[in-house]
Amino acid sequence: MVKIATQLAQGTNGTDDDKTGAVVAPLYFSTAFRHPGLGQSTGYDYSRLETPTRELLEKQLAAIEHGTHALAVSSGMAAIDLVFSALTKTGDHFLSTDDLYGGSFRYFDERQANYKINYDKWNGINVDDLLLQIRPETKLVWIESPSNPTMKVIDIEGVAKAVHAIRPDILIAVDNTFLTPIYQNPLDLGADIVVHSATKYLGGHNDILAGAVIVKDDALFTTLTNQLTTTGQTLDPFPAWLLIRSLKTLAVRMAGHTKNAQYLAGKLPTLPGIDKVLYAGVGGMISFYLADNYNVDTFLRHLQVCSFAESLGGVESLITVPYIQTHHDMSVEDRLHLGITPQLIRFSVGLEDQDDLLSDITRAVAAAKE
Repeated sequence: MVKIATQLAQGTNGTDDDKTGAVVAPLYFSTAFRHPGLGQSTGYDYSRLETPTRELLEKQLAAIEHGTHALAVSSGMAAIDLVFSALTKTGDHFLSTDDLYGGSFRYFDERQANYKINYDKWNGINVDDLLLQIRPETKLVWIESPSNPTMKVIDIEGVAKAVHAIRPDILIAVDNTFLTPIYQNPLDLGADIVVHSATKYLGGHNDILAGAVIVKDDALFTTLTNQLTTTGQTLDPFPAWLLIRSLKTLAVRMAGHTKNAQYLAGKLPTLPGIDKVLYAGVGGMISFYLADNYNVDTFLRHLQVCSFAESLGGVESLITVPYIQTHHDMSVEDRLHLGITPQLIRFSVGLEDQDDLLSDITRAVAAAKE
Protein backbone atom coordinates (compact mmCIF):
# COMPACT_ATOMS: atom_id res chain seq x y z
CA MET A 1 0.00 0.00 0.00
CA VAL A 2 1.38 3.42 -0.95
CA LYS A 3 1.55 6.18 1.63
CA ILE A 4 -1.31 8.62 1.89
CA ALA A 5 0.42 11.56 0.17
CA THR A 6 1.01 9.37 -2.90
CA GLN A 7 -2.54 8.01 -2.81
CA LEU A 8 -3.92 11.54 -2.65
CA ALA A 9 -1.80 12.82 -5.52
CA GLN A 10 -2.04 9.78 -7.80
CA GLY A 11 -5.06 7.72 -6.71
CA THR A 12 -7.52 9.16 -9.21
CA ASN A 13 -5.10 9.65 -12.11
CA GLY A 14 -4.95 7.58 -15.27
CA THR A 15 -8.57 6.48 -15.15
CA ASP A 16 -9.06 7.54 -18.78
CA ASP A 17 -5.91 5.86 -20.11
CA ASP A 18 -7.79 3.55 -22.47
CA LYS A 19 -9.42 6.54 -24.23
CA THR A 20 -7.38 9.73 -24.06
CA GLY A 21 -4.51 9.22 -21.61
CA ALA A 22 -5.67 12.25 -19.64
CA VAL A 23 -3.79 12.61 -16.35
CA VAL A 24 -6.69 14.38 -14.65
CA ALA A 25 -9.91 12.39 -14.37
CA PRO A 26 -12.69 13.56 -16.71
CA LEU A 27 -15.94 15.01 -15.39
CA TYR A 28 -19.16 13.23 -16.39
CA PHE A 29 -22.23 15.46 -16.06
CA SER A 30 -24.69 12.99 -17.54
CA THR A 31 -27.72 11.99 -15.47
CA ALA A 32 -28.73 9.20 -17.88
CA PHE A 33 -26.73 6.35 -19.44
CA ARG A 34 -27.55 4.24 -22.49
CA HIS A 35 -28.27 0.54 -21.98
CA PRO A 36 -26.71 -1.90 -24.49
CA GLY A 37 -29.92 -3.90 -24.51
CA LEU A 38 -32.88 -5.04 -22.46
CA GLY A 39 -31.70 -6.13 -19.03
CA GLN A 40 -28.18 -4.93 -19.76
CA SER A 41 -26.18 -2.11 -18.19
CA THR A 42 -22.79 -0.47 -18.53
CA GLY A 43 -22.73 -0.31 -14.73
CA TYR A 44 -24.28 3.15 -14.78
CA ASP A 45 -28.02 3.54 -15.09
CA TYR A 46 -29.14 6.79 -13.46
CA SER A 47 -27.07 9.41 -11.67
CA ARG A 48 -28.89 9.12 -8.33
CA LEU A 49 -27.59 5.55 -8.19
CA GLU A 50 -24.02 6.17 -9.37
CA THR A 51 -21.95 8.26 -11.76
CA PRO A 52 -18.40 7.62 -12.99
CA THR A 53 -17.18 10.80 -11.29
CA ARG A 54 -18.75 10.08 -7.93
CA GLU A 55 -17.63 6.47 -8.07
CA LEU A 56 -14.04 7.58 -8.57
CA LEU A 57 -14.30 9.96 -5.61
CA GLU A 58 -15.80 7.24 -3.42
CA LYS A 59 -12.96 4.84 -4.22
CA GLN A 60 -10.47 7.53 -3.21
CA LEU A 61 -12.33 8.31 0.03
CA ALA A 62 -12.41 4.63 0.95
CA ALA A 63 -8.70 4.25 0.19
CA ILE A 64 -7.50 7.18 2.29
CA GLU A 65 -9.67 6.16 5.28
CA HIS A 66 -8.58 2.50 5.00
CA GLY A 67 -12.14 1.39 4.31
CA THR A 68 -13.56 -0.75 1.53
CA HIS A 69 -16.62 1.35 0.64
CA ALA A 70 -17.53 5.03 0.68
CA LEU A 71 -20.63 7.05 -0.10
CA ALA A 72 -20.34 10.68 -1.19
CA VAL A 73 -23.36 12.74 -0.20
CA SER A 74 -24.61 16.31 -0.48
CA SER A 75 -23.38 17.70 2.87
CA GLY A 76 -21.96 16.76 6.25
CA MET A 77 -25.46 16.75 7.73
CA ALA A 78 -26.60 14.48 4.89
CA ALA A 79 -23.85 12.06 5.94
CA ILE A 80 -25.10 12.10 9.54
CA ASP A 81 -28.68 11.63 8.40
CA LEU A 82 -27.70 8.71 6.18
CA VAL A 83 -26.16 6.87 9.12
CA PHE A 84 -29.07 7.38 11.48
CA SER A 85 -31.90 6.97 8.99
CA ALA A 86 -30.38 3.73 7.69
CA LEU A 87 -29.28 2.19 10.97
CA THR A 88 -31.77 3.26 13.66
CA LYS A 89 -35.52 3.00 14.10
CA THR A 90 -38.18 3.98 16.60
CA GLY A 91 -37.37 2.63 20.05
CA ASP A 92 -33.62 2.43 19.45
CA HIS A 93 -31.04 4.17 21.62
CA PHE A 94 -27.59 5.59 20.95
CA LEU A 95 -24.82 7.29 22.90
CA SER A 96 -22.94 10.41 21.95
CA THR A 97 -19.99 12.34 23.28
CA ASP A 98 -21.22 15.55 24.89
CA ASP A 99 -19.23 18.06 22.84
CA LEU A 100 -20.06 18.03 19.13
CA TYR A 101 -20.95 20.31 16.28
CA GLY A 102 -24.17 22.01 17.37
CA GLY A 103 -25.99 20.85 14.23
CA SER A 104 -25.41 17.25 15.27
CA PHE A 105 -27.23 17.84 18.55
CA ARG A 106 -30.03 19.66 16.73
CA TYR A 107 -30.40 16.59 14.52
CA PHE A 108 -30.24 14.19 17.49
CA ASP A 109 -32.92 16.15 19.32
CA GLU A 110 -35.13 16.00 16.23
CA ARG A 111 -34.67 12.23 16.01
CA GLN A 112 -35.64 11.91 19.66
CA ALA A 113 -38.67 14.20 19.45
CA ASN A 114 -40.15 12.97 16.18
CA TYR A 115 -38.92 9.39 15.82
CA LYS A 116 -38.50 8.34 19.48
CA ILE A 117 -34.87 7.39 18.87
CA ASN A 118 -33.43 8.18 22.29
CA TYR A 119 -29.89 9.17 23.15
CA ASP A 120 -27.68 9.95 26.11
CA LYS A 121 -24.49 11.98 26.32
CA TRP A 122 -21.12 10.82 27.60
CA ASN A 123 -18.30 13.16 28.62
CA GLY A 124 -15.71 11.34 26.53
CA ILE A 125 -13.34 10.69 29.43
CA ASN A 126 -14.13 7.54 31.45
CA VAL A 127 -14.99 4.57 29.24
CA ASP A 128 -16.49 2.72 32.23
CA ASP A 129 -19.06 5.50 32.52
CA LEU A 130 -19.93 4.99 28.86
CA LEU A 131 -20.44 1.26 29.36
CA LEU A 132 -22.83 1.90 32.25
CA GLN A 133 -25.09 3.87 29.90
CA ILE A 134 -25.48 1.05 27.37
CA ARG A 135 -29.00 -0.34 27.18
CA PRO A 136 -30.34 -3.48 25.48
CA GLU A 137 -31.72 -1.21 22.72
CA THR A 138 -28.43 0.69 22.20
CA LYS A 139 -27.39 0.51 18.54
CA LEU A 140 -24.60 3.02 18.10
CA VAL A 141 -21.95 5.17 19.81
CA TRP A 142 -21.23 8.52 18.13
CA ILE A 143 -17.82 10.18 18.65
CA GLU A 144 -16.31 13.40 17.39
CA SER A 145 -12.60 13.72 18.16
CA PRO A 146 -11.21 16.27 18.68
CA SER A 147 -14.51 17.68 19.84
CA ASN A 148 -16.12 20.82 18.51
CA PRO A 149 -15.42 23.40 19.89
CA THR A 150 -13.58 22.45 23.12
CA MET A 151 -11.04 20.16 21.43
CA LYS A 152 -11.40 17.14 23.71
CA VAL A 153 -9.47 14.15 22.36
CA ILE A 154 -11.41 10.88 22.72
CA ASP A 155 -9.74 7.47 23.02
CA ILE A 156 -11.43 5.95 19.97
CA GLU A 157 -9.55 2.66 20.21
CA GLY A 158 -10.34 2.33 23.91
CA VAL A 159 -14.02 2.99 23.32
CA ALA A 160 -14.23 0.53 20.42
CA LYS A 161 -12.47 -2.26 22.32
CA ALA A 162 -14.53 -1.79 25.48
CA VAL A 163 -17.89 -1.53 23.74
CA HIS A 164 -17.28 -4.36 21.28
CA ALA A 165 -16.04 -6.62 24.09
CA ILE A 166 -19.48 -6.61 25.70
CA ARG A 167 -21.68 -5.78 22.68
CA PRO A 168 -20.12 -6.57 19.30
CA ASP A 169 -23.36 -5.50 17.61
CA ILE A 170 -23.07 -1.85 18.69
CA LEU A 171 -21.63 0.30 15.92
CA ILE A 172 -18.92 2.86 16.65
CA ALA A 173 -19.22 5.91 14.40
CA VAL A 174 -16.59 8.66 14.32
CA ASP A 175 -16.80 12.12 12.83
CA ASN A 176 -13.26 12.59 11.51
CA THR A 177 -13.78 16.05 10.02
CA PHE A 178 -11.25 17.89 12.19
CA LEU A 179 -8.22 15.60 11.90
CA THR A 180 -8.88 13.96 8.51
CA PRO A 181 -7.15 10.70 7.51
CA ILE A 182 -3.85 12.59 7.54
CA TYR A 183 -3.80 12.39 11.34
CA GLN A 184 -6.41 9.78 12.26
CA ASN A 185 -7.92 6.63 10.73
CA PRO A 186 -10.80 5.59 13.00
CA LEU A 187 -11.47 2.36 11.11
CA ASP A 188 -7.95 1.21 12.04
CA LEU A 189 -8.78 2.00 15.67
CA GLY A 190 -11.84 -0.26 15.73
CA ALA A 191 -14.57 2.08 14.55
CA ASP A 192 -17.22 0.75 12.16
CA ILE A 193 -18.18 4.00 10.43
CA VAL A 194 -16.32 7.21 9.56
CA VAL A 195 -18.18 10.39 8.67
CA HIS A 196 -16.86 13.62 7.20
CA SER A 197 -18.23 17.02 6.47
CA ALA A 198 -16.18 17.13 3.28
CA THR A 199 -17.11 20.78 3.01
CA LYS A 200 -14.31 21.37 5.49
CA TYR A 201 -10.71 20.07 5.24
CA LEU A 202 -11.29 17.47 2.53
CA GLY A 203 -12.64 20.20 0.24
CA GLY A 204 -10.36 22.78 1.77
CA HIS A 205 -11.28 25.87 -0.26
CA ASN A 206 -14.65 27.01 1.14
CA ASP A 207 -16.30 26.32 -2.23
CA ILE A 208 -17.72 22.78 -1.98
CA LEU A 209 -20.68 21.46 0.03
CA ALA A 210 -20.24 17.70 0.51
CA GLY A 211 -20.24 14.83 2.97
CA ALA A 212 -18.89 11.29 3.14
CA VAL A 213 -19.56 8.01 4.93
CA ILE A 214 -16.87 5.29 4.88
CA VAL A 215 -17.12 1.68 6.12
CA LYS A 216 -15.32 -1.67 5.89
CA ASP A 217 -18.26 -4.07 6.26
CA ASP A 218 -20.07 -5.20 3.11
CA ALA A 219 -23.44 -5.70 4.78
CA LEU A 220 -23.26 -2.28 6.41
CA PHE A 221 -22.43 -0.73 3.05
CA THR A 222 -25.43 -2.44 1.44
CA THR A 223 -27.76 -1.10 4.13
CA LEU A 224 -26.43 2.43 3.71
CA THR A 225 -26.57 2.21 -0.09
CA ASN A 226 -30.18 1.05 -0.07
CA GLN A 227 -31.12 3.99 2.14
CA LEU A 228 -29.22 6.45 -0.04
CA THR A 229 -30.89 5.11 -3.16
CA THR A 230 -34.23 5.85 -1.51
CA THR A 231 -33.45 9.29 -0.08
CA GLY A 232 -31.29 10.54 -2.95
CA GLN A 233 -28.87 12.73 -0.97
CA THR A 234 -26.06 11.92 -3.38
CA LEU A 235 -23.31 14.32 -4.38
CA ASP A 236 -23.61 15.99 -7.80
CA PRO A 237 -20.88 15.30 -10.38
CA PHE A 238 -19.30 18.76 -10.40
CA PRO A 239 -18.70 19.09 -6.63
CA ALA A 240 -17.57 15.44 -6.70
CA TRP A 241 -14.98 16.35 -9.33
CA LEU A 242 -13.92 19.44 -7.36
CA LEU A 243 -13.49 17.26 -4.29
CA ILE A 244 -11.34 14.81 -6.26
CA ARG A 245 -9.16 17.78 -7.24
CA SER A 246 -9.05 19.18 -3.70
CA LEU A 247 -8.02 15.88 -2.13
CA LYS A 248 -4.80 15.95 -4.15
CA THR A 249 -3.45 18.70 -1.87
CA LEU A 250 -4.88 17.46 1.45
CA ALA A 251 -1.54 16.27 2.83
CA VAL A 252 0.31 19.51 2.14
CA ARG A 253 -2.64 21.63 3.28
CA MET A 254 -2.96 19.77 6.59
CA ALA A 255 0.77 20.14 7.18
CA GLY A 256 0.43 23.88 6.64
CA HIS A 257 -2.64 24.17 8.86
CA THR A 258 -0.86 22.26 11.61
CA LYS A 259 2.33 24.29 11.36
CA ASN A 260 0.40 27.56 11.68
CA ALA A 261 -1.88 26.26 14.42
CA GLN A 262 1.01 24.92 16.50
CA TYR A 263 2.77 28.26 16.21
CA LEU A 264 -0.33 30.20 17.26
CA ALA A 265 -1.21 27.76 20.05
CA GLY A 266 2.18 28.58 21.53
CA LYS A 267 1.87 32.35 21.08
CA LEU A 268 -1.77 33.11 21.92
CA PRO A 269 -1.54 32.24 25.65
CA THR A 270 1.02 35.02 26.06
CA LEU A 271 -1.32 37.73 24.76
CA PRO A 272 -3.04 39.98 27.30
CA GLY A 273 -6.77 39.41 26.93
CA ILE A 274 -6.62 35.71 26.10
CA ASP A 275 -7.39 33.57 29.14
CA LYS A 276 -7.03 30.03 27.78
CA VAL A 277 -6.18 28.22 24.55
CA LEU A 278 -7.55 24.81 23.57
CA TYR A 279 -5.68 22.75 20.95
CA ALA A 280 -5.41 19.02 20.20
CA GLY A 281 -1.76 19.23 19.15
CA VAL A 282 -2.29 18.57 15.43
CA GLY A 283 -4.69 19.90 12.84
CA GLY A 284 -5.77 23.45 12.21
CA MET A 285 -8.48 24.02 14.82
CA ILE A 286 -7.88 26.17 17.90
CA SER A 287 -10.33 27.57 20.43
CA PHE A 288 -9.54 30.32 22.89
CA TYR A 289 -11.30 32.43 25.51
CA LEU A 290 -11.24 36.20 25.50
CA ALA A 291 -11.03 37.65 28.99
CA ASP A 292 -14.29 38.93 30.46
CA ASN A 293 -13.32 42.58 30.08
CA TYR A 294 -12.73 42.17 26.33
CA ASN A 295 -15.61 42.77 23.91
CA VAL A 296 -16.15 39.96 21.42
CA ASP A 297 -17.95 42.12 18.85
CA THR A 298 -15.15 44.69 18.91
CA PHE A 299 -12.61 41.90 18.50
CA LEU A 300 -14.44 40.58 15.43
CA ARG A 301 -14.78 44.02 13.84
CA HIS A 302 -11.03 44.64 14.08
CA LEU A 303 -9.97 41.46 12.26
CA GLN A 304 -8.29 42.24 8.93
CA VAL A 305 -6.76 38.92 7.82
CA CYS A 306 -9.13 36.44 9.46
CA SER A 307 -12.79 36.39 8.45
CA PHE A 308 -15.72 36.20 10.86
CA ALA A 309 -17.56 33.38 9.09
CA GLU A 310 -19.34 30.17 10.01
CA SER A 311 -17.29 27.31 8.63
CA LEU A 312 -13.82 25.79 8.93
CA GLY A 313 -11.10 23.87 7.15
CA GLY A 314 -10.42 26.17 4.24
CA VAL A 315 -7.20 27.82 3.16
CA GLU A 316 -8.56 31.10 4.53
CA SER A 317 -8.61 31.62 8.31
CA LEU A 318 -12.13 31.78 9.73
CA ILE A 319 -13.27 32.91 13.17
CA THR A 320 -16.53 31.66 14.72
CA VAL A 321 -18.30 32.36 18.02
CA PRO A 322 -19.96 28.99 18.83
CA TYR A 323 -22.18 30.40 21.60
CA ILE A 324 -24.16 32.51 19.13
CA GLN A 325 -23.52 30.60 15.91
CA THR A 326 -22.84 26.85 15.59
CA HIS A 327 -24.17 25.89 19.05
CA HIS A 328 -26.96 28.42 19.48
CA ASP A 329 -29.70 25.77 19.43
CA MET A 330 -28.29 24.11 22.54
CA SER A 331 -29.69 25.28 25.87
CA VAL A 332 -27.72 27.95 27.68
CA GLU A 333 -27.23 25.51 30.54
CA ASP A 334 -25.72 22.87 28.23
CA ARG A 335 -23.48 25.40 26.49
CA LEU A 336 -22.09 26.78 29.71
CA HIS A 337 -21.64 23.30 31.18
CA LEU A 338 -19.39 22.40 28.25
CA GLY A 339 -17.45 25.65 28.47
CA ILE A 340 -19.13 27.17 25.41
CA THR A 341 -19.35 30.67 26.82
CA PRO A 342 -19.98 33.98 25.00
CA GLN A 343 -16.21 34.60 25.22
CA LEU A 344 -15.17 31.37 23.44
CA ILE A 345 -13.67 31.91 20.00
CA ARG A 346 -13.23 29.04 17.51
CA PHE A 347 -10.33 29.65 15.14
CA SER A 348 -9.95 27.69 11.90
CA VAL A 349 -6.31 28.48 11.18
CA GLY A 350 -5.66 28.92 7.50
CA LEU A 351 -2.58 28.92 5.31
CA GLU A 352 -1.68 32.58 5.52
CA ASP A 353 1.71 33.67 6.88
CA GLN A 354 1.79 32.73 10.56
CA ASP A 355 3.15 36.10 11.66
CA ASP A 356 0.39 37.91 9.78
CA LEU A 357 -2.15 35.75 11.59
CA LEU A 358 -0.59 36.44 14.96
CA SER A 359 -0.48 40.18 14.26
CA ASP A 360 -4.13 40.14 13.22
CA ILE A 361 -5.28 38.40 16.39
CA THR A 362 -2.99 40.54 18.58
CA ARG A 363 -4.34 43.78 17.09
CA ALA A 364 -7.98 42.69 17.34
CA VAL A 365 -7.64 41.51 20.93
CA ALA A 366 -5.94 44.75 21.97
CA ALA A 367 -8.74 46.77 20.39
CA ALA A 368 -11.37 44.73 22.24
CA LYS A 369 -10.31 45.78 25.75
CA GLU A 370 -13.12 47.65 27.47
